[in-house]
Amino acid sequence: MAELTRRRFVTAAGLSGAGLLLCTPTSNALDRALALTTRRAVTTAGTTLQAAAAPVSSGPSYTKLAAGPGWPVVLRQDLAAANTGRDDRRTPLASFVQFTDLHITDTESPARFEYVHPYISSAHRPQEALGTVATNALVKRVNSVRNGPFTGRPFDFMVTTGDNTDNHEQLELDWFLGVLNGGREVTPNSGDPNRYEGVQASGSPNYWNPGTPLGDAYTKKGFPQVPGLLDAAMRTFTPDGLDIPWYCTFGNHDDSVVGSLPEGIPGINAFYTGKYKVIGKDEASTKKIADAILKPGSSVPISELFGGGGLIREVTPDARRKPFTTAEFVQAHLKAANTGPGPFGHGFTAENADGQNVYYTFRIAPGVTGISLDTTTLGGFADGSIGLGQYSWVEKTLQRNSSTYYNWFNAKVSHQVTDELFILFSHHTSGSMGNILPDSRHLAEPRLNGDTFVNLLHRFPNVIAWVNGHTHRNQIIPHVNADAKRSFWEINTASHIDFPQHARIIEVADNVDGTLSLFTTLIESEAPYSASYDDQSTQGLASLYREFSYNDIHADLGQLGASGDRNTELVLAHPLR
Repeated sequence: MAELTRRRFVTAAGLSGAGLLLCTPTSNALDRALALTTRRAVTTAGTTLQAAAAPVSSGPSYTKLAAGPGWPVVLRQDLAAANTGRDDRRTPLASFVQFTDLHITDTESPARFEYVHPYISSAHRPQEALGTVATNALVKRVNSVRNGPFTGRPFDFMVTTGDNTDNHEQLELDWFLGVLNGGREVTPNSGDPNRYEGVQASGSPNYWNPGTPLGDAYTKKGFPQVPGLLDAAMRTFTPDGLDIPWYCTFGNHDDSVVGSLPEGIPGINAFYTGKYKVIGKDEASTKKIADAILKPGSSVPISELFGGGGLIREVTPDARRKPFTTAEFVQAHLKAANTGPGPFGHGFTAENADGQNVYYTFRIAPGVTGISLDTTTLGGFADGSIGLGQYSWVEKTLQRNSSTYYNWFNAKVSHQVTDELFILFSHHTSGSMGNILPDSRHLAEPRLNGDTFVNLLHRFPNVIAWVNGHTHRNQIIPHVNADAKRSFWEINTASHIDFPQHARIIEVADNVDGTLSLFTTLIESEAPYSASYDDQSTQGLASLYREFSYNDIHADLGQLGASGDRNTELVLAHPLR
């Protein structure tokens, strides 16, 4: 397949007519752009090149969603000029899918503090109880699309870039692995097996309770009453599972309480597995706690966070809610029962099993290597950084594929590189790696920020991209170096918990003219854009997951990103030519 150009693929696959739907250009700029995109692609089916979720009505009130116009591919030449005729010369090198920020959530857990959501919007989301079936619908989309839309290359793998779970809880990890691997039943419920015990069945007007009309902010916006929704959300189902291998990267919600508190809080297991759940506090106490969580360097009052008065609901204790350690997270991936479509360990190996260093390399495709990073710190707070030990490991990994010569008189660096390209994967972005609190796994080790890491990558021309999540926003950043062959693209993708709930297809192609193209195409889950509130099938619930996320009172529609952050062709100089 590495020698198969786009035109040869179209001919071989019999897509030159039926598979390439040629739209007639009109005077409308969007129509013209979409028509050009369709002509350039092998196919647009099942991607946001074809259609994207759009509101039925505008304004602040609640709205249903429908299929809106697709988003055309945007050519970005920030790092190199695009040469004509490249579509006919293009040779695919790799094709893969990125999932990020799934936040599989046990919404009934006592070790959550949803009541601070007026100040920390991510503390509670009206759709979060539907996360497992919604992720299953995303898996179904990947299985049905199967190939990169611009190169036609079958997907080599899927990679998650962290925050796979919401509260690093054992049950959440089990559900996450079950949904991606398929092959066994998943029951997204904890505590009482016959009753939903989360805040959305509490009768508290601080939340939307879909089975009880309340004077809450969600209902005032127009959120519907959907009796039976929560019962349906915790119903057992059998996930489809991915048809392709998948790899895992670690995120801050996978290593700490709600992704923000430091590891090792005394007695925290009792809060997770116990029977008392705080669902409300007075406004002054709530704001005090929220400020402490958000302000780096502050001391979070744990006794007040999970106790100390307020509105408390008694729930059914459940030992399965126990928080997992970093080692246990890795070890779960290394269990044969969790191999699914492979590979065994999903990137992690026995060397990672102690939880100390959870980073690794893997083969993306011939001539292309992936580096999965761990940018989390167990010191607390949501943002990340990189430890000196891991920084040095990345440096050595890249040096093995590059002979480096330093000219100390003019500070220039030249490289004689081998025939290998590198793509890095992490949870945090370069701009969110400013949290240099010590990591308890390596207490004496300095932590380095995103700017320092970018400077390292600029030394190695065969780094072509850095793919990440964390911000819940689509954003693509060109990292420009004076030497064009030491420039690379940073590709940040929105979450699957908050609207727009995207995943991203990334294709790497050699244009056979001294340049590479990275095609980034967003996809949505395979759930319909609209479903009846009586439809409690897994697809119907996944549709409501999207609809509720769009209408969330805390929704930030800016997370869609600009057109140049969505479906793009990113051109850069080929570092090996």
